[in-house]
Amino acid sequence: VGILDVDLCGPSIPHMLRAQGKAVHQCDNGWVPVFVDQEQSISLMSVGFLLENPDEAVVWRGPKKHALIKQFVSDVAWGQLDYLVVDTPPGTSDEHMATMEALRPYRPLGALVVTTPQAVSIGDVRRELTFCKKTGLQVIGVIENMSGFTCPHCAALSPWIPNLPGAWRKGVTSSRNFPKALHIPHSRP
Repeated sequence: VGILDVDLCGPSIPHMLRAQGKAVHQCDNGWVPVFVDQEQSISLMSVGFLLENPDEAVVWRGPKKHALIKQFVSDVAWGQLDYLVVDTPPGTSDEHMATMEALRPYRPLGALVVTTPQAVSIGDVRRELTFCKKTGLQVIGVIENMSGFTCPHCAALSPWIPNLPGAWRKGVTSSRNFPKALHIPHSRP
């Protein structure tokens, strides 16, 4: 499995996978991604590995973003992959267009849209779904992360924001044709 972090202005995947501070290096086939597990079955490429300081702001215009994403897809020695998971920033941006253009020759399987139950994410999700439709990318499903929490004392599941998940599902999925909408109660640290 390869993970490509194209959230160029906010590369958080190295931190989330406890790989910050690691570095990519060059080989004859291009950049060698960082392996995040002992078995070396999960490889990761992120602009976060190329920054001298993780708090450094990435202030790039579209053409530079396009060039780096194209390079991440074509010049990284991914090896044989069963899946390439691409993490994008919220909404639709240069990163989304560049990623679609770079991956089109590989015929991507589809998009798995990940969101949270906050009302502000509804607009982002709608735009992302419209983007997928316009670019011909099949939506495999929607994952609602952090939909609630489990009480440590009684194990009851409670929503973070009462009554919102139902409104969220109605607002986003009512006019869409999804195979599944998965709800993940909480994220573990």
